[in-house]
Amino acid sequence: MSSKIVISGLVSLVLAGLLTYFLMPYLIRYFRAKKEGQQIREIGPTWHAKKAGTPTMGGILFIASTVIAIIVVGIFNGQLTNTMWALLFTLVVYGLIGMWDDSIKIFHHQNEGFKPWQKFLCQVIAAMVFTAIYQHEGFQMGFGESQVGWLYGLFIIFWMVGFSNAVNLTDGLDGLVTGLAVISFAAYLVIALYQKQNEVAIFCLTIIGALLGFFPFNHKPAKIFMGDMGSLSLGASLAAVALLLHHEWSLLMIGLVYVIETASVILQVASFKTTGKRIFKMTPIHHTFEMIGWSEWKIDITFWIFQLVCAIIAVVTVITLG
Repeated sequence: MSSKIVISGLVSLVLAGLLTYFLMPYLIRYFRAKKEGQQIREIGPTWHAKKAGTPTMGGILFIASTVIAIIVVGIFNGQLTNTMWALLFTLVVYGLIGMWDDSIKIFHHQNEGFKPWQKFLCQVIAAMVFTAIYQHEGFQMGFGESQVGWLYGLFIIFWMVGFSNAVNLTDGLDGLVTGLAVISFAAYLVIALYQKQNEVAIFCLTIIGALLGFFPFNHKPAKIFMGDMGSLSLGASLAAVALLLHHEWSLLMIGLVYVIETASVILQVASFKTTGKRIFKMTPIHHTFEMIGWSEWKIDITFWIFQLVCAIIAVVTVITLG
């Protein structure tokens, strides 16, 4: 990577971080003035009730900061390529889907937003558009050296929808997903640098900067949540990055916490429907750790360390195997 690209990436990271950090207090005050806060699920942990009314949709600012930083820096370094636009499209469109969902919850004072089929349909359509862009730009429609055509297109849709929902399910504790996402994007930053994929590296750096600017307001006790707007966009963006780097399966390791959280929900539902018994005290599984007495900080730190170890293993494996 040339020194120009390195400087551009660092400037983009700092700009996104500063925009998010200095503008977030104004966003929090605006949401509080409008009394637009999170509704807490009745079936969730009882001690989460005190979080009711905490402003949500913080994702709107770190998404906007990422887009602004990338476009401003990209104008000067010529990195506004179709690859970058595809990544920005994913971040913004999945963010808009989440914003629509969050808005329904806030304005109707309920925890449920979209009907499941409505959210799923929007996610699939967005993934189909990304797939069309991916194919139009001549990216390889297959794994490794193999070409599987339209089957790979179905995989792209499954991967993006799956991981956008997986990250969304994981977003249940103050700061948890923010920290996990920084680790995940940092892992892909290393892989992108190794592959000399400058656009992907700058995108990862910028999101990391925006999330670091968001974290002081999102860690426990959270002053604002990222909302579905933030979590859906981060999950889909991680999938898009993995696809563009052609290391799709690495996301199973780099995002192993998201996978485990989702698997816990699937197993819990399947067990209850078939046997009437629950495997876990509560799902997603981070709530089980709460139920056995762990603090949110202890869960966050444990999950972050676990994900960091997994990410390091994945990155070393990718670089070693080429």
